[in-house]
Amino acid sequence: MTKIAVIVGSTRDGSFNKMLGELAAASLAAQGADVTRVDLSTFDLPLYSAALEAGAFPPDALRLKTLFAGQAGLLFVSPEYNGSLPPLLKNAIDWASRPTGDEGLVALTAYRGKAAAVMSASLSPFGGLRGLTHLRQILSTIQMLVIPEQVAIPAAYAAFDEQGALKDALPASLVDMTTGRLIAVAKALAA
Repeated sequence: MTKIAVIVGSTRDGSFNKMLGELAAASLAAQGADVTRVDLSTFDLPLYSAALEAGAFPPDALRLKTLFAGQAGLLFVSPEYNGSLPPLLKNAIDWASRPTGDEGLVALTAYRGKAAAVMSASLSPFGGLRGLTHLRQILSTIQMLVIPEQVAIPAAYAAFDEQGALKDALPASLVDMTTGRLIAVAKALAA
């Protein structure tokens, strides 16, 4: 069974990205993946700095890195903050990228050679596309293979029904297509 973690870059109650993350997790599970939902609010991650890292690697940063390292793929669901990704998500990605133990400076054991997918829900008419572009660039830099499929839900305030499902068939089918491709690529890379 392919292990995939779903990481949502929002901790806000009622977050559209949390809703999208739940839909993606359900789609992954329905397609046979072993899904881990990552709630970043449960990790005590100080703002990354080399000085802090030199003193002592935060235990929750190591816990997050270990969790990521145990996955075949990562699915990031991110709101867009001023055309980019939120600092909560960027900080988590940065901490998990850092070497620990005997690893070299560019070991990237939580990420290197793994599959990634990106999704966003936004109030804007662009669906978070600008933030997804930055997220793709970051994930590629840390040696992940980001699949070309993605989901960007515009006008998120009108996109979900009261049960948290997408009202329109097209974006719902894109969620299933993207999660299916993520599983297939993660399996192929792990083989």
